Amino acid sequence: MYRDLTQGGIGRTLVLFSLPMIAGNLLQQLYNIADTLIVGRFLGANALAAVGSAYTLMTFLTSILLGLSMGAGALFAIYQGQGDREKLRGGMVQAFCLIALLTAALTWASYLCIDGIMAFLRVPQAIYPLMRDYLLIIFSGLAATALYNFFASLLRALGNSAAPLAFLAVSALLNIGLDLAFVVGLGWGVAGAAGATVLAQYVSGLGLALYVGLTQRQLLPARRHWTWNRPVLADMGRLSLLTCAQQSVMNLGILMVQGLVNSFGPTVMAAFAAAVKIDSFAYMPVQDFGNAFSTFVSQNYGAGKFQRIREGARRALILSAAFSLAISALVILLARPLMLLFVQPQETQILAHGVTYLRIEGAFYWGIGCLFLLYGFFRAVKQPAVSVLLTCVSLGLRVALAYLLAGPVGVTGIWASVPIGWVLADATGLLFYRRWKRQTCPPAPPSQP
Repeated sequence: MYRDLTQGGIGRTLVLFSLPMIAGNLLQQLYNIADTLIVGRFLGANALAAVGSAYTLMTFLTSILLGLSMGAGALFAIYQGQGDREKLRGGMVQAFCLIALLTAALTWASYLCIDGIMAFLRVPQAIYPLMRDYLLIIFSGLAATALYNFFASLLRALGNSAAPLAFLAVSALLNIGLDLAFVVGLGWGVAGAAGATVLAQYVSGLGLALYVGLTQRQLLPARRHWTWNRPVLADMGRLSLLTCAQQSVMNLGILMVQGLVNSFGPTVMAAFAAAVKIDSFAYMPVQDFGNAFSTFVSQNYGAGKFQRIREGARRALILSAAFSLAISALVILLARPLMLLFVQPQETQILAHGVTYLRIEGAFYWGIGCLFLLYGFFRAVKQPAVSVLLTCVSLGLRVALAYLLAGPVGVTGIWASVPIGWVLADATGLLFYRRWKRQTCPPAPPSQP
């Protein structure tokens, strides 16, 4: 179903458009949660730590590809709001070529630098061979991730958030089935978990590409579009590369924190691996709501409907805050049962570290929810540099405080650094939003009696 986000009730439009995106990303998290749960239950704490540490690295690498697709999707949505299909078809070519080239380079660099990356992450010797085996297979799925995210961003820009969900649902179920077959049935260890994920990723990526080719023939580029279009390429490069930088900086900071966590040994690594999965799953809906909001803003920005953007921002903030507070209460109350999904009850130290992490982070999900809205907003109004700045504020403080507090406070200091970064980045972003609103979107004139 394709939605025109420039028309209709704002709150209802935002919710209905975001629901398939939220469901889709929750399913995408099953890729990694299935690995973590099955590995933790059947292969032990060392394997859990290896897969969890690899997950943080892969989140960083895929964030580069996701950032490129998100930036391209924002521009696609602007063209859609303008009703300019010619620019849209040309933009598809520029974005696809850019993402394909960078995906090939990233995959090659990952294989070339695998040992250097693991040294940077300070992977303990007991974990090293397991994590290396996992990465050697999982790196081959980067192309599938790029393919899926490109076509998913295109469809969402057009107002269709349901089709990406359908393909992701199939591949998520396939991933779980293959995990059980490869790890439990065939005994292939962490390599089996990686193989299951990669195969499932290719099903979703290739399947969605085929779907677009068959159902959106009017969007298929003609020969004239397969040339460098400097104005479109400049827009695409600026928006995509800066969005990519924002996503990369965000996840590079997380990667640096992972290296600090690894220095505390396998017990803390395993706790962090499990808790991060729960954490990501908990706030994933507000992240996707922020991405849906970004598409809403992009289409209305292209159509010149600034008052609708302003009202949409107000309603989006209320909806995000309400959901975040409800999830916070659940995570704080259920922190221990959630950790027990991934680790055995006798692993008391792992449980203690994980529960502390979840209760500290969970109390501040409203902060990350607001931050995702700000990221999406500034990407949509063609100011991705502000999103990069907010990421630097959030992650810069997080990394600095983590390293500063880890010595005197221990791992609790690392956990506490995260929400501090969120809140200060929110304050910075809201100041930029107020400035944009004054300059671009003045209040509506009072109605006449």
